[in-house]
Amino acid sequence: MMKLLTLNTHSWREEDMEIKFQGLLSTILENDYDVICLQEVNQLIEAREAEDCLHYQPLMVNPPIHEDNYALKLVTALKEEGADYPWSWVYNHIGYDCFHEGVAILSKTPIEVLDILASETVDPTDYHTRRALLARTKIAGQEISMVSLHLSWWEKGFEVEWLKLSQALASEKNPLILMGDFNNPTGNEGYQQVINSSLNLKDSHMAAEQSFGDHTILADVDGWEGNDLALKVDHAFVDKSFEVKSSKVIFDGKNSPVVSDHFGLEIEIV
Repeated sequence: MMKLLTLNTHSWREEDMEIKFQGLLSTILENDYDVICLQEVNQLIEAREAEDCLHYQPLMVNPPIHEDNYALKLVTALKEEGADYPWSWVYNHIGYDCFHEGVAILSKTPIEVLDILASETVDPTDYHTRRALLARTKIAGQEISMVSLHLSWWEKGFEVEWLKLSQALASEKNPLILMGDFNNPTGNEGYQQVINSSLNLKDSHMAAEQSFGDHTILADVDGWEGNDLALKVDHAFVDKSFEVKSSKVIFDGKNSPVVSDHFGLEIEIV
């Protein structure tokens, strides 16, 4: 059994951020996830470079890890509670004019990582620049390739990004698990591209023996200004060979605290 989590953290942009950070930390410790995929993992451009990055797996495209990197802070806090998570982070673009913004993966088992450029642009000042993070690992004897991603909206580049990403992933030998903020709600054109791709993926939430919750954003959060609908834009697409025991929307204020402008998604697969 593998227990996995994805969350768009909206890091350092939330009110009461430290309280919400503790809510995320407590939930991770309670659930003992095997792999955690995070998006909008920020560090201030002007912050100091970190002296100790713990189990960080570096990538050539990245700037140095800074002391306030959200993933580093989380890994450090987890270690203080006795939970070790090797991790990596890949830089996407400048966020809110002050952050290096990227996506991260934390894994209880050792990881081999690489970045995949999904966008046509590589300019970090352009928010269209998108890189996915791939981590190969083994859980309970099963080799897997995990991908944490934060893609664009359908009308702002998703189609090209998905084509490039899916082509890059086509050569992966391990079963794939893609988790993150796809910025495409369940059922729309972008979602259908993922489902219909040659990567042999299924939506874990639809395939689960038990599923809980049906949306991960409410109304007009960042990037969805003017939206008045509850939408599920955070997904976990898994290889069809996996059996999905459960898929659960969390951090929704019901059974777990709200920690971001997105809710999270927790899945259990075998």
